[in-house]
Amino acid sequence: MKKNKFIVVEGIEGSGKTTACKKIKKFLILKKIKKVIILRQPGSTLISEKIRSIIKYKNKNEKLNLYSELFLLYSARLQLLENIIKPELKKGSWIICDRHNLSSISYQGGGRGININIIKNLSKITDKIAKPDLTIFFDVKPKIGIKRILLRSKLDRIEKESLFFFSKVRKFYLKYLSLISEKIIIDANHKLKKVFKLTKKKLYNWLKKFK
Repeated sequence: MKKNKFIVVEGIEGSGKTTACKKIKKFLILKKIKKVIILRQPGSTLISEKIRSIIKYKNKNEKLNLYSELFLLYSARLQLLENIIKPELKKGSWIICDRHNLSSISYQGGGRGININIIKNLSKITDKIAKPDLTIFFDVKPKIGIKRILLRSKLDRIEKESLFFFSKVRKFYLKYLSLISEKIIIDANHKLKKVFKLTKKKLYNWLKKFK
């Protein structure tokens, strides 16, 4: 492999993307890629993890404003890009990131209904620091995704959203994925074993382009 890559993994809740990040890392290591780092958004730095807690968990005494949520997400993203992603890419590390700009476009633009141009302008700032080489989208039907997350012991503020909310989010994902040239779309409605078998096959075909 000639050059390291910045890979972003996307999907609505219950798509299995977090588990998939670990599987993708193992697959890349088997392909003789020595240093692979998994990161999450928001999170993965001290400040970004604190922001994650604000976004993920309800404060009984104060409601989080929609725009505050958006700007907090981009603040966390900038911290991660500047402090980990940018320097690690310079060192030659491969990055697998659980969520990136497309999540904000889909969740805040589609789910929350925030003006998409505001989100696009924020994304331009982060793109100047580092832009993903590949987006892998795990596409699950919202009903199936919700059924999966309801099996969890505790749900966060985002996971408690409605079927209608996640349907809007998925619609935006599919709309804006069409504008991304380097992407892999995985049918994540099946069991994990089948989903990752398909992921490996598509990822292997993508990697062959760089040999």
